Amino acid sequence: MRLAIYGNKYQEGHIEGLSRFFNAIAAYDVQVAMEYTFYNYLCRVLPSPPHVDEIIKGDNFSADLAISIGGDGTFLRTAQWVGEKNIPILGINTGHLGYLADVQISESETILDDITAGNYKIEERSLIEVISSNTELDNWPFALNEVAILKQDTASMISIKTEINDVVLNTYIGDGLIISTPTGSTGYNLSVGGPIIEPTAPNWAISPIAAHSLTMRPLVVSNESVIKATTTSRATNYRLSLDGRSITLPEGSSITLRKAPFVIKVVQRLDHHFTDTLRNKLLWGIDKR
Repeated sequence: MRLAIYGNKYQEGHIEGLSRFFNAIAAYDVQVAMEYTFYNYLCRVLPSPPHVDEIIKGDNFSADLAISIGGDGTFLRTAQWVGEKNIPILGINTGHLGYLADVQISESETILDDITAGNYKIEERSLIEVISSNTELDNWPFALNEVAILKQDTASMISIKTEINDVVLNTYIGDGLIISTPTGSTGYNLSVGGPIIEPTAPNWAISPIAAHSLTMRPLVVSNESVIKATTTSRATNYRLSLDGRSITLPEGSSITLRKAPFVIKVVQRLDHHFTDTLRNKLLWGIDKR
């Protein structure tokens, strides 16, 4: 088995756990390839450099499984790194809540047994592809969590004319609009009152941000829908955010959103269910008395 490892450079609170993890990997019959900036970082902070068989520069690599070490933001960057390679991703959490990076660093040694034995399942997660005349999107015009249309730093609201499959849905007036995948439904979407969607459901959520009218409520649509959004504002531009990666677009421009032609594969433990995440992360069913 060949593992490709990607991580962030904020691991100072997890040095002991990372040391145990990389020492444990050496006991298995696996090849390890590691993204070079993460490898250089680990060489500085760990007691001894982790053993690797290859240093990866860029995104030209192959592997049987990718491991993301960090929080959900790191998982999103790992998904971009993996791209269309169809490599399953396991998230090891050294961040905060960790909806995507669900395995704790303290469990990482145990999870190696499951990985090498094939005792895991894979969930396929859909992405949103954004089409725009703006060439800045060409590098990675996809979002695993959400696409957000946002006003710039101004008091002026924005107006977003939204069409679904060439039929007008609504003109949202407010601070912005979020189009979320099921994967991202527990993130930005949830914070503005959007619905939680089961991760593999074939749906998207359209949720307004600080809507000018109380009648503008979140809406769940098929992920086969093609959504067109045209944004106008008193300001000269607005922001478009794909999983937190923001660019500025001119006022009056349009974007089109559709389901990406590939999926991201997420590694889950066999006994894991998304309801476990709701109970553990959102404390559903916890008696607070």
